[in-house]
Amino acid sequence: MNGKLGMERRALPPGLDRRSATILRELVEHYVATGDPVGSRTLSQRLPMGLSPATIRNVMADLTDAGLLFSPHTSAGRLPTEKGLRLFVDGLLQFGSLSDEERESISQSLETRGRSLEDTLTEASSMLSGLSQAASLVIAPKGEGSVKHIEFVALGGNRALVVLVGADGQVENRVIETPVGTPPSALVEATNYLNARAAGQTLTELRGRVNEEMSANRTELDQLTAEVVASGLATWSVEGRGGTLIVRGQGRLLSDITEIERLSTIQMLFERLETQDSMLRLLELAEKSDGVRIFIGAESGLFGVSGMAMVVAPARNEANRIVGAIGVIGPTRINYGRIIPVVDYTARVIGEILR
Repeated sequence: MNGKLGMERRALPPGLDRRSATILRELVEHYVATGDPVGSRTLSQRLPMGLSPATIRNVMADLTDAGLLFSPHTSAGRLPTEKGLRLFVDGLLQFGSLSDEERESISQSLETRGRSLEDTLTEASSMLSGLSQAASLVIAPKGEGSVKHIEFVALGGNRALVVLVGADGQVENRVIETPVGTPPSALVEATNYLNARAAGQTLTELRGRVNEEMSANRTELDQLTAEVVASGLATWSVEGRGGTLIVRGQGRLLSDITEIERLSTIQMLFERLETQDSMLRLLELAEKSDGVRIFIGAESGLFGVSGMAMVVAPARNEANRIVGAIGVIGPTRINYGRIIPVVDYTARVIGEILR
């Protein structure tokens, strides 16, 4: 992964000419480095284009009108809006690959010999927080072995017991509601249908196959039996993917916060992050990407928090199946160019570990 491309070799973001793009990129990079508003005089000293402060002010005014910059009340300088940051990340960001030494350092710190998987993942989260100077998270889904047997047992009163036997011999039971008027024969048929397809399949794989057959109307099941099958699989849809969430570095987000309202917002963010629904949402976000994804503000739908950004990447096994996710949460001025390759490589290493 290499983002070290010169402006002359890159397609410009829509709506920006080369001068505007250069000024926006320089302003955002200065903001990421300092957190301070940037004025035209500062930019004229940093840019190699020989532009006067007056010319830069005019361009900044145009960028402000376009919703890419804004002016804080206490300063004549400008800061990027979340829209401006998104444009910067999508079209102007420069990032590079990690050096061989950096890759070796990450790999060695995640060496698993002599310690448990949880200790290794904790180390990964702590390492990522330290490298990014932000909060980090690592999600390892609960191990999902193959299914040996599924059975539906009538309980009466429109209820049934779903018995799941794993290939490792572990037995789990769930109670489901069955459609009114479901005959015992429908439970038998549902049992036979699933067991004919369960051999060597995980629940996720079995669910995918059944959903595909039902969508294509290839099951030859009557309506009541199809509902029993769907309900039986759905009862594990959330619990079957729950796992371990490790978060480190929360204090890094709180150290520079002075406003009580802002403090409570960030604390609420982490409380929500630890819920099962949020863990599943993070995994879903990672699944929709082949690599690193960047969310600015409330873009992820996970947090309704402005002023925050999240970088998340999937950890995949050799079959390209999601086995976890890692990410960084920080202020919108996190060092994207540095964090993206670190998150990307660490996710690859963790994918190897979780195999």
